[in-house]
Amino acid sequence: MDHLTWKKSSRSGPNGGECVEIATDKVCVYVRDSKQPGGPMLTLSSRSWLRFVHDLCSDRGSLNAAGD
Repeated sequence: MDHLTWKKSSRSGPNGGECVEIATDKVCVYVRDSKQPGGPMLTLSSRSWLRFVHDLCSDRGSLNAAGD
């Protein structure tokens, strides 16, 4: 996946920890841990990514402090 341009989350802290990065191509969205750029990555179709983001921004994606 050397052809991908990775973008770090705007919510990343100044120390660079606890961050995800995403990259896109014409078909998929790729998600990885910024601390392990050579590690595993999640690959989603563009449609699945849009649904994931939609669910996070809706009531279905909200979690209370206990993670329920």
